[in-house]
Amino acid sequence: MLKCIRVESLKLGMWVEELRGSWQEHPFWRDSFLLADPKDLERILESSIREVWIDSSKGLDVPPGTEVETEEQVAFEVQLELNEAARPPRLKEPVPIKDELSRAALICQQSKQAVMSMFQEARMGKTVDAARAQHLVEEISDSVSRNASALISLARLKTADDYTYMHSVAVCALMIALARQMGLSEGQTRSAGLAGLLHDLGKAATPPSVLNKPGKLTPAEFEVMKQHTIDGYRMLQNVGNLDPMALDVCLHHHEKVDGSGYPKGLKDSEISLFAKMGAVCDVYDAITSDRPYKAGWDPAQSLHKMAEWSRGHFDQRVFQAFVKSLGIYPVGSLLRLASDRWGAVLAVVVEQSAQALTKPIVKVFYSVDRTAHIAPQTVDLSSPQVIERIVGREDPVEWEFEGLDQFWAVA
Repeated sequence: MLKCIRVESLKLGMWVEELRGSWQEHPFWRDSFLLADPKDLERILESSIREVWIDSSKGLDVPPGTEVETEEQVAFEVQLELNEAARPPRLKEPVPIKDELSRAALICQQSKQAVMSMFQEARMGKTVDAARAQHLVEEISDSVSRNASALISLARLKTADDYTYMHSVAVCALMIALARQMGLSEGQTRSAGLAGLLHDLGKAATPPSVLNKPGKLTPAEFEVMKQHTIDGYRMLQNVGNLDPMALDVCLHHHEKVDGSGYPKGLKDSEISLFAKMGAVCDVYDAITSDRPYKAGWDPAQSLHKMAEWSRGHFDQRVFQAFVKSLGIYPVGSLLRLASDRWGAVLAVVVEQSAQALTKPIVKVFYSVDRTAHIAPQTVDLSSPQVIERIVGREDPVEWEFEGLDQFWAVA
């Protein structure tokens, strides 16, 4: 039987069927031979070849537990690569938020349906389709590349009924944006996105009476809820060739750097970078979203609250990068401005400015002095000609405004 193994697992007595790599990298003139000479083994280990095919029917087999790939697995991976190469180039160039909103809305809808199917299959004991999940991550990643605020902000508008499914989509997008802000490689960014998409899969096994309870959980119910990290980890263990980071984030995204998290009470250095990223993204989307038991907080208010908790809950480097990825005042935030033109006014953040993290593009719509709505006007606070300045954040609930998202969420 043919098996693909790492060269470190090669042993004398194995039949080498093929050295996996360019023929220019091969240390031998032939591919197939019985590995009997220690010098031949040494030459392979010293070469740039990292994987080889062995035929266990002609020589020694690998010991149990050795990492191997079968012909079927390799053929599947190769076909994925060929399919990817054959796909037309995907548009990734940055665009204004208004140009990305319609595409992002479609991706959100398709992703929600896909995640709902994924959860349903998990409830039935079926294995997650890793290839389909990765395709979702790519679509979300492309949207984030074009304009991170569009999909992330739309995903925040989920209803309480949609929360469990759209939360996975939102955390996927947040993880991708955060990974790019932190300068991670494209491969690591894809890993972060996949981990975000799958991080709450264990909630498929959580009783609906606990998952959707319209009120505070009892201590006993909270223990049931905490089980979702372990349930999800076990579900993902059954998925072949799944990125290990997805399992790690699924199990550990509720750990806190001070050791007060769950399920293992890990502390700072014991928690992986990806799990620390997952913790920040998970909390932000949770507190900005409408839940069965509470309305979501304003985006800027949420970042302010998270900054208060960050010392014990989050890794400081990760949290600071997260804030930069969203902006100090994320899209949808309600701000009070001081203006010589209008006096004290309220405005909604409609887009981030490329010029300054603290000076977003806003839409002014309400005069505080006159306690009346005014004709909406877009103002780029980073422009040298603009004299308006931010006085502070405002709570939309206290103003009893409805429909503030219409100022940015309409393409």
